Amino acid sequence: MKKGIVVSEFYEKLKDKLRFRLIAGQNGLNNIITVAELNRPGLALAGHLDYFASKRIQVLGKAEISYINSLDSKERIIRLEKIFPHKVPCIILARRITPPAELVEMANSKSIPLLRSHYMTMKLINQATIFLEDYFAPSIILSGDEVEVFGVGILILGKSGVGKSETALGLISKGHRLVCDDVVKLKLNEGGFLIGEGPKITRHFMELRGIGIINVQTLFGVGCVKERKKVELIITLEKWDSEKEYERLGFENENMALLGVQIPHITIPVKPGRDVISLVEVAALNYRLKKLGINPAQELNNKLMQIMQKRSISEDESDS
Repeated sequence: MKKGIVVSEFYEKLKDKLRFRLIAGQNGLNNIITVAELNRPGLALAGHLDYFASKRIQVLGKAEISYINSLDSKERIIRLEKIFPHKVPCIILARRITPPAELVEMANSKSIPLLRSHYMTMKLINQATIFLEDYFAPSIILSGDEVEVFGVGILILGKSGVGKSETALGLISKGHRLVCDDVVKLKLNEGGFLIGEGPKITRHFMELRGIGIINVQTLFGVGCVKERKKVELIITLEKWDSEKEYERLGFENENMALLGVQIPHITIPVKPGRDVISLVEVAALNYRLKKLGINPAQELNNKLMQIMQKRSISEDESDS
């Protein structure tokens, strides 16, 4: 998990989306934001400082500014002085509110960036929180491909040269979607799910040995790419090993743990003549069936058991 984000980076990344404008406190742009939550300091302004969340970004909406403006200048300074000895990372004004002069002066003297947004207070808090939660989310980077097959997010792993990119390309040509090729960044979101995405600079590009770099979106259309997707199934491709016993019935449910999340995992052996692309498609459909409570291997086992029981009863009756 990342330890923090400097205010200048937070400002630059959300400047256009939240229509930020820096009003004061420019010398504090190197302040560090260490938590994803934002705070409205209404109680603190009223004098209740016992649980003031000083490490959070402070958001001043219409209610807070109306209260500050109801005070005379001397009282405003007293109230603000009680809050801002605490080193808050920055202050955001919602709804294009014009700040009191005392707040601007204090932001400059304390080196606390004062930003202003056009957004309504709660929408501003929601959008900023979503960004920060995503930024602070635990993450790992893996070598592999992620695709969406029949709506299922599949992470394809395997050693270099085993055919991960070629498999992904084959799936794309059949109408499925590419999330990323070669480098997959996985983030653990608040719901306990792993979300996969690729680096922005290489997003929707693929490297194919013998051909080079291709742009999937340009070649196959915008419908064949996706920026991010929840990882629901992991498939490891490996070269066929004649000495190894591979799963043939599907009774064993194997999982792989990534960032503490257990994800269904299967291994597909690769050798000339095997249609790996179709196998991945079948794996995706079979995963969807299992989510619905339908297990083909268990169904077959139940049928076999019923046949064996009937035979056993018939044999007992004939013996008697």
